[in-house]
Amino acid sequence: MRPQTKQILSWCFFDFANSSYSAVIAAVIFPVFYVSKIVGNDSGQGDLWWGRAISASMAIVALTSPLLGGIADYSGRRKRLLFIYTTLCVLAVACFSILKPGMIMEGFLLIVLANIGMEGGLVFYNSFLTGIAPATMQGRVSAWGFGVGYAGSILSLLFALPLVKGGNFQATWLLVSGFFLLFSLPAFLYLPPDRKTGPGILDSSVKGIAYSWQAVREIWNRRPVRRFLLGFLIYEDGVNTVIVFSSIFAATTLRFNAMELIGLYIIVQITALVGAFAMARPIDTLGPKKVLSMSLLLWTGVAVAAYFIPDKLSYFVLASVAGTGLGTVQAAGRAFYARFIPEGRESEYFGLYSLVGKSSAVAGPLLFGYLSATFHSQRPAILSISIFFALGLLIIRGVDGGGPNDVGSQAPE
Repeated sequence: MRPQTKQILSWCFFDFANSSYSAVIAAVIFPVFYVSKIVGNDSGQGDLWWGRAISASMAIVALTSPLLGGIADYSGRRKRLLFIYTTLCVLAVACFSILKPGMIMEGFLLIVLANIGMEGGLVFYNSFLTGIAPATMQGRVSAWGFGVGYAGSILSLLFALPLVKGGNFQATWLLVSGFFLLFSLPAFLYLPPDRKTGPGILDSSVKGIAYSWQAVREIWNRRPVRRFLLGFLIYEDGVNTVIVFSSIFAATTLRFNAMELIGLYIIVQITALVGAFAMARPIDTLGPKKVLSMSLLLWTGVAVAAYFIPDKLSYFVLASVAGTGLGTVQAAGRAFYARFIPEGRESEYFGLYSLVGKSSAVAGPLLFGYLSATFHSQRPAILSISIFFALGLLIIRGVDGGGPNDVGSQAPE
C-alpha cells in the first residue's frame, strides 16, 4: 500500500474513532443521561447546565486554538498535540463512569475536559488534510472522513445498545473511551511524523502568538476568506446547536425513550453516510461553494419544519432528510476553506478556523438553553436555529471562489 493511501485511510479512521464520542457522548445518550439523571430537566435546568458545559468548553477551545495551531506549525509537533488532546478526551470519558445523580458540578467539569480534548484535537486532525491529499482530491477526502465517521457512529451505537437497554451506563462510557483509543491508533502510526528537530515549546509559544497575529492580519486583508469565516461562524452555530440538542429535543418534547433515540440516531447516521459519500465527488466537480449552499438551504427548511413536528414518526422522517445534508455541510465547508491556506501554515489557519467554529458553538447552545427555560418549551429554541442557516447561506453566496475551476487559485502566492 502506498504511503499516501495509508495516510488517507488512517486519517479517515481517526474520524471513525472520534465519532464514538460524537454519537454516544455529544449527541445521543450522555446528553439525555446528564440532563435527566444527573441534573433533572423538569424546569429546563438540565438544558441550561448542558448548554453551559458545551459553551464553556467551546470557548476555551476557541481561545486557545490559534495559539496552539501556531505552535504546531512552528515547532512541527502536530501529531504530538493531537495525541495529548485525544488522551485527555479518552480519560475524561472513562471518568464519566463515577457520576451519580446530583453530581452536577463534577459532571460539568468532566464534560468540559472531554469536549476540550475532542474539539481541540480536531484543530490538528484537520490540518493534516492538505498534506495527505492533492488539491484536486481534498473535497472528496474530506467527505470520506465524515462518511467513515458516520460508520463509526453507527457501530459504536450498536455496541452501546445492549448496555443502555440494560441500564449499564457506566460500562457505556468505558466502551466509548476504549473505542476512541483503539481506532485512533492508525493515525498515530501512519500520519506524517512530527519534525525530529524544532524549537522548544516556550519558543514555539512566543512564535505561535506572532504567527497567529500575522494570520489574523492576512485574513482581515483578504475579503473572500474574511467573508467565508463570517458565514461559517453563523451557519456552524446552527450545526453545533443541532448536534448537541437534537436528542434532548426528541427526549423532552417528543418523549423518545433511550432505545428510540439510538434508533433515530442510527437512521440519521446512515443517511448522513450515504449523503457524504454521494456528494464526495461533486464537492470537487461542482465546487464546494455550490454543494455547501444547497446543504444550508436544506437545513434551513429542516429547522423550520422541526418547530411544527407533531409526533415521533414525523421526527424520524425529518431527521432522515436532515441527515443527508449533515456531513455535506461540514465536508464542503472544510474543503472550501482549505483552498485559502498557504502551504506550510495548515495548523495555524485551521486553528483560526477552529476559533471561529468553536466561537459559534458558544452562542447557540446558550440561546437554546435560554429560550427553552424562558418559554418552558423547546419549540421556540429549535425554530431559532433556522436563522443561523439562512443568514449563513446568504453570506456564503457572496464569497468569491469555491467553484470547480478554482482549485489551487485561492491561496496567496
